[in-house]
Amino acid sequence: MSSRDRVEDTYESQNDQRLDELHSKIRTLRGVTTDIHGDVERQNFMLDETNDRFSSFAESLAQSSRRAGQAFGLGGSGAIRPWRIAVLVVGLFIALWLTYNVGYWLWNNTPSGEV
Repeated sequence: MSSRDRVEDTYESQNDQRLDELHSKIRTLRGVTTDIHGDVERQNFMLDETNDRFSSFAESLAQSSRRAGQAFGLGGSGAIRPWRIAVLVVGLFIALWLTYNVGYWLWNNTPSGEV
């Protein structure tokens, strides 16, 4: 065996070693890529699920808003009917007046011996 054959064998051995290292790096990159793909799929699923929940929430909120509008007499133009406003103002005034008078009566009718 000549020295040239030994040099070629050494180069071939080094090439084989580098090729094995390259294959190892490729396997590692393939594993990382697979992990990234799996993570992206899970995140996409979670985003789709969150989007579905928000859509469902938006639909139920809109439905509740429509029902509240009907209950409070919101007209087609979006305004509260004047007689309902008057009833609310009068009712609020009566409730405040009763609260004030009952509180005043309770506060001033405590027996004088109590502290």
